[in-house]
Amino acid sequence: MENNLVSNWCKNVQTLPESYIFPEDERPGEPIVPLSGSSPIIDLTTHQHDQAQQIIKASQDFGYFQVINHGISETLLEETVDVLKEFFEMPAKEKAKYYSVDPNSKCKLYTSTMNYSNEDKHYWRDALAHHCHPIQHFLPFWPEKPTRYREVISAYSIETRKLITKISDVISEGLGLEKGYFGGELSKVQMLLVNCYPPCPDPNLALGMHSHCDPNLFTILLQDNVCGLQIFKDGKWIAVEPIPNAFVVIIGCQLQIISNNKLKSVIHRAVTNSKETRICVGNFVIPSSDCHIEPASDLVNGTTNIPAYKPYQYKEFLHTYATNHGDFEAVLQSYKL
Repeated sequence: MENNLVSNWCKNVQTLPESYIFPEDERPGEPIVPLSGSSPIIDLTTHQHDQAQQIIKASQDFGYFQVINHGISETLLEETVDVLKEFFEMPAKEKAKYYSVDPNSKCKLYTSTMNYSNEDKHYWRDALAHHCHPIQHFLPFWPEKPTRYREVISAYSIETRKLITKISDVISEGLGLEKGYFGGELSKVQMLLVNCYPPCPDPNLALGMHSHCDPNLFTILLQDNVCGLQIFKDGKWIAVEPIPNAFVVIIGCQLQIISNNKLKSVIHRAVTNSKETRICVGNFVIPSSDCHIEPASDLVNGTTNIPAYKPYQYKEFLHTYATNHGDFEAVLQSYKL
């Protein structure tokens, strides 16, 4: 199965294989939607109260925002992308050591999705996923090659954990919740998911990743300065323009539910290009599987702001999400009151 990794064979093909050609109504088509000039940008050096108001508004209007001046060095961001590119460029024999479609594997490399063998059509991507918090517990399971991998990704994971805490606290303030509300079990898991989208022979017929909402709390993405991320807004797909050294923060399903619909999770997808490899580095902030989730009590009352969702455990939500193939509206319907 490891031979199916797109990065192993894509340089040898001139035309898109049939198994990667999506039905016409699912194709991205010509890139006619201009880059979004209204992309919400949050400067993390401004006063925290201002950040909080801007983040809440962006999360309500767009379901995502970009952060700049976040405190993570440009050098570390460049080293992170470089070492991940090196990983996907390794010989097939080296990458085969990490190939796995076992959902319980602590470090797994796969292609398209982990359900590859049962897919009608495949996504033009390879993915590497592993936990990264606490580092000392998971680092022994990380790739040993490239030789710089563990050193660089450790440094990156530590810095992004700090950023996760910062963003969580700003969101808490914006919602009127106590500082640290999203700490503990609500953000216990930090998963690194790296998507590699090699140059595609015909980007108009293929997809890097289908349209979906993230099931977790929120996601921090490093885009690698290559276009490919799109959000669905007002009935059309809008490209999220990469900003050098910025992170994209995507609101997940759990934030929409905990905020009692004050924040909105956004439908998004990944498209491909024919010119260069795109590396997208995702840090997924995830509740523990037994975490009890419901609208925050400070945001609901018995009269005007009634709870929109019933309580559940996160593992229950994940099962519903998988059963409905990531259809956010169908998933939400299962928990609406």
